Amino acid sequence: MRGLILTLVLALASCNSVEPGAGGAATAPTHGVLVGEVHADRARVWARSDHPCWMHVEITEGDGTTRVAQASERVGPQTDFAASVELRGLHAGTHYRTNAWFSAERSMPANGSSAAESALFSTAPAADDARPVRFAWSGDLAGQNACRDAALGFAIMPQIQERQPEFFIGLGDMIYADYPCDPVGAFGNAQVPGDFGPSATLEAYRAHWRYNRADPGLQKLLAHTAYFGVWDDHEVVNDFSPTEDSRGEAPYTAREHLMPLGYRAFCEYNAFEDSGDGRLYRSVRWGKHLELFFLDNRRYRDPDRARDDSPQPKTQLGKAQLDWLEAGLAASDATWRIVISSVPISIPTGKVDARDGWADADSATGYERELALLFATMRVRGIGNTVWLTTDVHFATGFEYTPFGDAPQFHVREFICGPLSAGMFPTQNLDPTFRPRRLFFHAPPQTPTSYDEAMNWFNFGLVSVDAAGRLTVEIVNARGATVASTSFER
Repeated sequence: MRGLILTLVLALASCNSVEPGAGGAATAPTHGVLVGEVHADRARVWARSDHPCWMHVEITEGDGTTRVAQASERVGPQTDFAASVELRGLHAGTHYRTNAWFSAERSMPANGSSAAESALFSTAPAADDARPVRFAWSGDLAGQNACRDAALGFAIMPQIQERQPEFFIGLGDMIYADYPCDPVGAFGNAQVPGDFGPSATLEAYRAHWRYNRADPGLQKLLAHTAYFGVWDDHEVVNDFSPTEDSRGEAPYTAREHLMPLGYRAFCEYNAFEDSGDGRLYRSVRWGKHLELFFLDNRRYRDPDRARDDSPQPKTQLGKAQLDWLEAGLAASDATWRIVISSVPISIPTGKVDARDGWADADSATGYERELALLFATMRVRGIGNTVWLTTDVHFATGFEYTPFGDAPQFHVREFICGPLSAGMFPTQNLDPTFRPRRLFFHAPPQTPTSYDEAMNWFNFGLVSVDAAGRLTVEIVNARGATVASTSFER
């Protein structure tokens, strides 16, 4: 068996100056174990304590009987006692088990610890491996005071785990930093109250993350599948851009930027590779049939209120990210190129005078021209078979776009799902620019009046690709029922 190289990287900052407390028995992670950013040869293990100590990680291959490697690292208050440990030298398409725990001592016992918590994951198959794959995605968690139900928690999480995805994409708004979680929820149910209101401090952002990650169903899901995290607006504040991330009303302070606080907490509670420049956009190859391109739709965008009618198109991605996306899509030989965008293509979002998604709709403030140029480039370069996965609008639907009337063979497909647990705002409004053809629509005819009713409409998306490359998209609700399904050949 090849040796495993372990590279240790803390989630945000080094804790080498933190002195662990003396004495004390080994302790379990406070919020479960997460394995994120999984590739064919590497992955990252995340866990959190509640005091300065040493984080211990060990990894075993296959059935868990053979220890492959182990390592220790200090954790401290600089990262809210959370750490992310990178594992390199893994084997492609292989099952692993990782254990994590904490103690006051740097040295690790020979036989691990009874306090350890485990997580199972599989590395990505090699780029020429045509084995089938299944993954899930969704977003919008604990929004509009639809938080952890007192009896069921986030009721949808066991349904995601039941489908046994190889990985789960938390596609934005995985906290609602600008909303409370009250004892009585939006649908009239008793729920676990949060010890926070809208976030104006780093500690308040962290409290939102701790609350969501404390859910037993979410912890169990993350203990059985790999995770890829994406941010959208509510990880900071509603509809934010880098220059529109301040609020004047209490508890906020006028002209005080919130994005740095939200970004720091997001990085502390998600396992990311250290790109050197802190960027969140990246790509992952998953066998012969899939390559995923994760966008950052927030950090580089022009202000939402800016008009998109100047000679230079308004940008949502920024030049560097757009160049990276175009080059990556063109270079990929995967059967399906999957673009992960936290905002939708043709459903208007935001306000009339400040559109927050790609669509202009009834104004000139969207980011439509940038996307039109991207589609034109894709057409010229022969980049077909792209599927866009999005969230943000709190209902599920799907579209096939034929952006160019003189190129009927060129299609872009988009599938939207959510919310995992949040308010519901269905709309039939569409921007016609890219010639959308609706494939399905799953949304309540009116706002649910109870949590039991809402469970019919909380949802996630499931993508399956068989060995021959046939792609199937399903929408599954919080009761585990498939409420929409569609398939495409390669």
